Amino acid sequence: MINLVSFADLLSIFNALFGFLAMLVLFIDSLEMRIHISISLILLGLLIDGLDGIIARKFGSSSLGEYLESMADMTTLSIAPAVFVFYIYFDVIDANIYHYIYLLLALALFLGFAIIRLASFHIMKKDKIFVGLPASASTIILLILAYFEVDFIFILPAVIIIGAFMASNIHFPKPDLKINAFAAFFILLTIAFNKNYYGFAPILLFTGILIYAIGGPISLKLSKKRQ
Repeated sequence: MINLVSFADLLSIFNALFGFLAMLVLFIDSLEMRIHISISLILLGLLIDGLDGIIARKFGSSSLGEYLESMADMTTLSIAPAVFVFYIYFDVIDANIYHYIYLLLALALFLGFAIIRLASFHIMKKDKIFVGLPASASTIILLILAYFEVDFIFILPAVIIIGAFMASNIHFPKPDLKINAFAAFFILLTIAFNKNYYGFAPILLFTGILIYAIGGPISLKLSKKRQ
């Protein structure tokens, strides 16, 4: 079986490992800055996810590639963010059993939508568009909302809406290399600067992804009308 694994596949495995570690560090009480370390590990996994696609296109992929990528993304871009959100709001909801239930239901819906999206991604894959909001964009939006601890009332609908957009039939344009490079740059800034300097790095990253999530489908419709 090991012989079936390509270099791009190894990157997918590392992607999953980063997601797994991101969950584990949250429960190490003696570890300072564990929240920042956790979100940084998820974002690094996201960068590796983009890198393994580039490597696979340049050097070829194995027969395991698509399956490994989906499994890795399930860990890093779905389960780990859900655990991150639960950890952030665990102490905020004041031991209210109904709040726990609402949060768990919202995260369960998010995971359900994520499973559907990742399982169908390669079936519905298109050259110039994404069907449904990319899991990477969904993860970034959800992580940063939780990172800044937005009010509990807002995080619940946000979790559900983000998940629904992932599994929707809405079309989003595939970003070109320059846009991906800018996104990677702001991800690295977020990892490096945390919420220092008024949180400029995660706020800029969040703003850019939100503009893409809202403006992407609109730009596609406008371009079709022009044609």
